Amino acid sequence: MKIILLFLSFLVFASDGFAQFNAGDQNKGTPRLVDSKFLPVEDAFILSHRIEETRIVFHWSIAPDYYLYQNGFKFKYHNLDDFESNIQYPAGTEKWDDYFEKDLTVYYDDVSINVSLLQDAKTQLIEVHWQGCADAGLCYPPQSSQFEVDTLTGTLTPHESNVNDVTTSSASISVVFAILIAVLGGILLNLMPCVFPVLSIKAFELLKNQDSLRSNKAHGFIYSFGVILSFVVFASVMLLLRASGEAIGWGFQLQSPIFVTGLVFLFFIMALSFAGFIEIGSRLTFLGQSSIEGTSYRSSFMTGVLATTVASPCTAPFMGPALGFAITQTTPVALLIFGFLGLGMSLPLLVLSWFPSVYKIFPKPGAWMHLIKQLLAIPLILTTIWLLWIVGRQTNIDVVASILVGITSLSVGVWFLKTTLRQNIWCKPIACCCLVVAALVPFNVLTQQKTDPKWEKYSAEKLRYLKSIKKPVFINVSADWCITCLLNEQLVLDSETFYSTLKDNNITYLKADWTNHDVEITNFLNTYERTGVPLYVYFPGDGEKEQILDQILSPTEITTILTKRTMSQKRKSFN
Repeated sequence: MKIILLFLSFLVFASDGFAQFNAGDQNKGTPRLVDSKFLPVEDAFILSHRIEETRIVFHWSIAPDYYLYQNGFKFKYHNLDDFESNIQYPAGTEKWDDYFEKDLTVYYDDVSINVSLLQDAKTQLIEVHWQGCADAGLCYPPQSSQFEVDTLTGTLTPHESNVNDVTTSSASISVVFAILIAVLGGILLNLMPCVFPVLSIKAFELLKNQDSLRSNKAHGFIYSFGVILSFVVFASVMLLLRASGEAIGWGFQLQSPIFVTGLVFLFFIMALSFAGFIEIGSRLTFLGQSSIEGTSYRSSFMTGVLATTVASPCTAPFMGPALGFAITQTTPVALLIFGFLGLGMSLPLLVLSWFPSVYKIFPKPGAWMHLIKQLLAIPLILTTIWLLWIVGRQTNIDVVASILVGITSLSVGVWFLKTTLRQNIWCKPIACCCLVVAALVPFNVLTQQKTDPKWEKYSAEKLRYLKSIKKPVFINVSADWCITCLLNEQLVLDSETFYSTLKDNNITYLKADWTNHDVEITNFLNTYERTGVPLYVYFPGDGEKEQILDQILSPTEITTILTKRTMSQKRKSFN
């Protein structure tokens, strides 16, 4: 009862707290939950239009520090599907887009697009779509309008049923439809490899307690409440961040390498538990994996929270349209849709707990349940690998390696706790040390974010050019599979002292990565009668012969060499 009262209080607080963000947001086409520091969409992108002979000119005046996507434009005449291919777009600016993870063409200041008129109709209906963003980090929802074109008078007039207009009746229908597909998407979410194992374990517990129908009903309700509350909390945080100007959506927490790293360890621990290597029982009830003995409603509630947490990396069919609609609505409507999404996810287990007849479709409890539990460890391991790949994309290969070291340490610690030698006095201290190493991994992730390299890629042509202008050059020939290379980079070449020396002496740093086969790098190695890496060569740029450095680098030695040769060059230039 206390949990229910807390939930109701939270909803009241959320509705009141978010109301200020929706007040005055009645202008059609204006995205909801936009912070005051951002312009309304109609002020950020001002659309005008005119007819010139056989074409329509659509012109957007774009506010400073705002831009429009070229691929966000769409022009469509009604009853003419292949019209889009005839439009020629003006040249724009290439901009790296963090969401799509690729370079996209965008337009700043203003852009005009010419659309041909249809010659066989006096009146025409054209639909226009566009989408823009702000450099500060906000992307507006896609905008669209319809215009009636009168070729006789040469005028364009907004169509009465403008695409951006939403009447009260259609909004109600849209909300109802969004709720229906949210429930359906939540149901399908249970089939995702990251959710199904958790749901299955809870279902097994209900099957074991078929004789206690009243208890099963209570546990099913508490589990559902945990799922729904978690969805509402996640949605509330997301809406708050969007209201503060953050351009985020569902699954925003996955943009944090720390959060994803935590999920990697969570899924791996769950996989070990499902495979039978460890038992997550009553000692770890906060993970929601304990059995539902007696009145342990907390375990059922936390299982719902756990199910929602592990569902965050997954998106089931039908979820996209429902969530996309939710974030354009007022806060109470958005939270309502997210709540129904949670209801859909909890519905299968709720039905299983409240209707005893469903038990008849399952075999009687037995050894098969243990076998299924072990098999469910496979999708958890695959999900762990996928999350590890995400961390690698967000950061770098060093972070992935450190996480793998943490997973290995965790596995070794578990082995020492379960080995037949665990009575040995050293087993528990060693296990504790391994677990501490695993726990330190997130702190390493914090310090190893993806950064731009401070070196340039080697090429023979680039080296020839730098030598021709007498520019000092330091070349590092290495490979990722070379342990000596990695140690030199970690201890010397990645240090701030080394980079400061390069900058102070105007030295260009070229890196020749020989991890994969490269003919140019092989030829460079052969020039110095080398057949392997590492190789470090410094060209002073003063006409003197290049110098080959030792394979084991010393911070003091390399700084002395780079500084000495450059100072000598400066003295010659002065004289």
